Parts: sequence; C-alpha cells; structure tokens
Amino acid sequence: MKHADVSNVSGASDVSNVSDVSAPDPTAPNPKMRRTLQEKERHGLLVVNTGNGKGKSTAAFGMALRAVGHGMTVEIVQFIKGSRTYGELASLERLGIPVTRAGEGFTWEVRSDTRQKELATWGMARAAEALARKVDLLILDEVNIALGKGFYDLDTFLATLAARHADTHVVCTGRYAPDALIAAADLVTRFELVKHPFDQGLRAQPGVEF
Repeated sequence: MKHADVSNVSGASDVSNVSDVSAPDPTAPNPKMRRTLQEKERHGLLVVNTGNGKGKSTAAFGMALRAVGHGMTVEIVQFIKGSRTYGELASLERLGIPVTRAGEGFTWEVRSDTRQKELATWGMARAAEALARKVDLLILDEVNIALGKGFYDLDTFLATLAARHADTHVVCTGRYAPDALIAAADLVTRFELVKHPFDQGLRAQPGVEF
C-alpha cells in the first residue's frame, strides 16, 4: 500500500524550526538562595513606624504580606480608624488575616476623649488576647496616636508588650509615638512628609491612600 506524502501537509511537525524552550537563558537571573532562618534564631521584634509622612500603615501591611508568605500567623488591631472603608481591609480578608477595628474615627471625628479612651481600652483587650494566642506578628495600627494622645496608659501598654512570647513580633504605627515606646523598640522608622497631593488641592485617591 502506497503511503501518503505528509511532508507538505499543513500542521506537520518540523522539529528543525522549533526552538528549544527548555534551553536555559544565560542572561536570566539565577541567584544563589540564602538559607532560611532557623526557628532557634528567631527573636520577636518591636517595630515602630511613626512620623508625619504617608506610608506607616502601608509598610506594616506589607510586613503582614511577607509574614503570611512564611506561613506565619498574623493579626491586626486597628485603633482610631473606623469611619471609612480601606482597600487593604478587603485584601487582608482574602489573605485570611483577621482585622479587629477598635476605632470610630480620628480625633476630629470623635471629639470625646472619654469615648476615645473607651475604644482604646477595648482595642488593647483584643491586642492582649492576640498576644495570649502567641500570634507570630501583631500589628497595632494607629496605636501610637492612642498612646500619644493619652487615650491609654503607656506604662501598662509597655508592660503588656514586655510580657509577650519571645518570638512574637509587634508593629506599632501612627504619628505621635511616645519617646518611651521609641526607646523600647528594636526598629524605628520615622516617615517624613516631603510633598503631598493635598497641597495641590487633590483629594485622597483610592488604591494610593485608602
């Protein structure tokens, strides 16, 4: 039986014209991976993000993202804020990171110091519960404001942090970080405002500021 000549049939394989996709690209990055930190080398840090510049909370949430990537447990207690919806809340929920909102608004929205103190006390109780669970990373968003404004006793707060599990990292964000908190911290970053779109009359932009 005469076999068909398929050499010119459309779709026939011509391996001579197929590039070898498995061949390594000598120009592609090929870093030597550093060894992973062993559990015995881990040490819980107290981190403070403060200053009048933008990005304090954003940086802390970036740490949450990093920690989840390492399989760590993360919890967030958010002070002061509460009157607005922020994009990061939806993102954190998708990552399975619980966020407890312990505020009703900034000081110009909730003008009662008595109410702010009640909210701060409630939030600190939630923070203490998270520490009791030996969470790997606890973010106390805007807690610096609550402490700096006197809405919660600073000595009590520092004592609570000092009693936490040795491996637990705590991040405190917000303006007005008290000097005693800065002195107790292992890592402090002061965010400096250089320019802001508010100066141009521009309103806060979704995805950038909330």
